[in-house]
Amino acid sequence: MARLARGKKNKDDAGTKKGTGDARRDAISLVIAYVRQETLDPLKQLGRFVLFGVVGSVAIAVGTVMLLIATLRVLQTETGAFDGNLSWLPYLIVAVVALAVIAAAGWRILAGPAARRIPAKKTSD
Repeated sequence: MARLARGKKNKDDAGTKKGTGDARRDAISLVIAYVRQETLDPLKQLGRFVLFGVVGSVAIAVGTVMLLIATLRVLQTETGAFDGNLSWLPYLIVAVVALAVIAAAGWRILAGPAARRIPAKKTSD
């Protein structure tokens, strides 16, 4: 069977069609680059920010708990004042210190950037 031959194209027609194909490819690649720049890159940065925040928070929490346990052990073993009926007192002291640490952290959170986000209460005159 004989193949159907395609007609010869004019040089101007070939240049025009090639130009529109390039423009179409350029437009698609521009849209893809824009979407990547405006969505994927900020999401990657946000993920990195959250990851470092979570890792830092866990490290601070573990360190604080270890310091509180060390304080409890020092009060129990190195001081002779909490023997007998006062053996519960080191636990109370460490609990009060833990509450003070929590209160200080909460106060710093509310006094820092979070204070700007909380709307001021309106007073009626």
